[in-house]
Amino acid sequence: MANPKQLSFVLAVTVVLLLAEAMPWAGQNYETVATKSAETWLALVDNRQYEQSWQSAARAMRNAVPKEQWTAAMGSARAPLGKLVSRRVSSATYRTSLPGVPDGKYVVIQFATSFEQKKEAVETVTPMQEEDGVWRVSGYYIR
Repeated sequence: MANPKQLSFVLAVTVVLLLAEAMPWAGQNYETVATKSAETWLALVDNRQYEQSWQSAARAMRNAVPKEQWTAAMGSARAPLGKLVSRRVSSATYRTSLPGVPDGKYVVIQFATSFEQKKEAVETVTPMQEEDGVWRVSGYYIR
């Protein structure tokens, strides 16, 4: 029979494992989770699903840019670039404060991206953690 210390350890490990299953982000840092969210969002943009990208964006972004304006701007910004060739994360930085927005949990991610018509681009995607705990894109910029 196990002694009380062994039982306590087994119980603690079991609780941690159960929590990890219930919270898919458990054990991952903000940068990792936010980057996965950004990549999922970018897939919508890459597939010209601009309305869906707006709908899945952070509330702050949806409040700042009307859907029709977003879809038109994305169409004119992305169409000349052609299809995505490659994309890799070049940096991901967790911040609690950014210019012009309320304090919160943000990750500023820069992607080194190549398109058919623009071989070297930098995409900056800024997911934020919203009140429900989900990371959603609050900003997007290509240069």
